[in-house]
Amino acid sequence: MTYDFLQHYWCFIVSLLGAILVFLLFVQGANSVARSLGRTEEGRRLVYNSTGRKWEFTFTTLVTFGGAFFASFPLFYSTSFGGAYWLWMIILFTFVLQAVSYEFQNKIGNFLGPKTFQFFLTLNGIIGPLLLGGAVATFFEGSNFIIAKDNLVDAGAITPIISRWANASHGLDALLNPWVLVLGFAVVFLARVLGILYVMNNVADEDIRSRGSVRLVGAAVPFLLLFVAYLVHVLLKDGFAYNDEGIIYMEPYKYLNNFLEMWYLLVLLLIGVVLVLFGIGKTIFSKGYNGGIWPAGIGTVLTVLALLLSCAWNHTAYYPSTADLQSSLTLVNSCSSEFTLRTMFYVSLLVPFVLAYIIYAWRAIDKKKITKEELQGDDHAY
Repeated sequence: MTYDFLQHYWCFIVSLLGAILVFLLFVQGANSVARSLGRTEEGRRLVYNSTGRKWEFTFTTLVTFGGAFFASFPLFYSTSFGGAYWLWMIILFTFVLQAVSYEFQNKIGNFLGPKTFQFFLTLNGIIGPLLLGGAVATFFEGSNFIIAKDNLVDAGAITPIISRWANASHGLDALLNPWVLVLGFAVVFLARVLGILYVMNNVADEDIRSRGSVRLVGAAVPFLLLFVAYLVHVLLKDGFAYNDEGIIYMEPYKYLNNFLEMWYLLVLLLIGVVLVLFGIGKTIFSKGYNGGIWPAGIGTVLTVLALLLSCAWNHTAYYPSTADLQSSLTLVNSCSSEFTLRTMFYVSLLVPFVLAYIIYAWRAIDKKKITKEELQGDDHAY
């Protein structure tokens, strides 16, 4: 195991966690359309109880994603999570608000009323995917930061700060880039597509399933338009590359070249897109089919994984700086020591066992479809 192999290995692990996180945003997506899926208060409770049994998976994956980035690429963690903290704080706040809303919306003594907490769930269902999608877009579009490693050894430095944001917006300036918003809203509608597919599969209610097919069209069309537009933009734009000396430079059609040179990522991307389209199409056109969440979910993971790897492998700066090109982060200049990466490699061998437990727990939770009768007899229902 060379140092180069370990860098690419941990990039793969982090990217896989990010891809799984995007899939798990179906919780947020379903909550954002709960009022249109559930025509009555009872119908909305069915939706919230369906997603309420999975929100922990999404939150845990988000935290694990951040932890894996911190351990393997600490300079990215300090730059993005420390510099663009307004962006990440808003994301984390909405996720905490989500957890509180599930527990208190129907509790006795809730003086704010159920609709207040349901509004918070809708807010998280929109803001969470939008900002997470925007954060992913900065891997291609760049962020406004400066790296100054010399501060660590400069005795005259007032504070030994390695990285800093180049303006006072601390990450929110990314939302001024129209392409960041395009991918952000694409993730919002993707989350809605996955959320509708999941609820249709998990809730045994004909009214919700029939309304879900209509709502699915309304979410799938804008998602496909936004995603295709952003994908074409990425393939045609100049990308952030670096040479063997670590010098960052702009390369025409960099991300298109990455997919052509790393053909296996292109295959992964195409398979993922086909699976997403299959899951959506069969659910819309095949009456009685409600298993679209699985091909669409797997397709989402494969597609996002291919995109994330394309912006980091093949001598690509995965976190480019628009303030100072040479401050851009690469696998080489932002990773942990070889000892740390090697030690974590052996720890990562336990990941398959964790995934097996998650699959087991998921199957146990979803073994029985949610019904109105179940909510009436369950004191722990949301």
